[in-house]
Amino acid sequence: MSIRSFIADDLSWTHALNEEHAIELSSLTRGGFTGLIDKATYVRVAEKEAGLLIAYDQDGENSSINFKWFCADYQNFLYVDRIVISKAARGLGIARKLYSDLFNFAKENGYERIVCEVNSAPPNPASDAFHASLGFQIVGEAELEGNGKSVRYMEKVL
Repeated sequence: MSIRSFIADDLSWTHALNEEHAIELSSLTRGGFTGLIDKATYVRVAEKEAGLLIAYDQDGENSSINFKWFCADYQNFLYVDRIVISKAARGLGIARKLYSDLFNFAKENGYERIVCEVNSAPPNPASDAFHASLGFQIVGEAELEGNGKSVRYMEKVL
């Protein structure tokens, strides 16, 4: 399964994939999703509508409270806004390939770390284990007001 840059023809299926996983990722209108992609530093897809990874650097236009948490303490990073793999493609190593591509992009462009958050309430033990296997470390936690979620903030120093 190859990883490639996002193209306009990917918009429909990637938005649909986002909405299928709105509980984990947050629902977005098509316009909101397009804006997210347009402002991102890094957007890659796994062929055959299998997956998507969107990331912002420290200077990105992202209103997420989680992104802002990292901006307060870090100066040089790529923030994984979302990664999603289709149900049909799970277990094929696609998330690992997307992250590997992101790590290479980060190193080539002088970023010092990759950061993200993983839901702790509701718990996401599979994501916790996956990120730990890639070398991510927990660097903070937060309860997100108004939606009953809490998250673990994680980083991988490159």
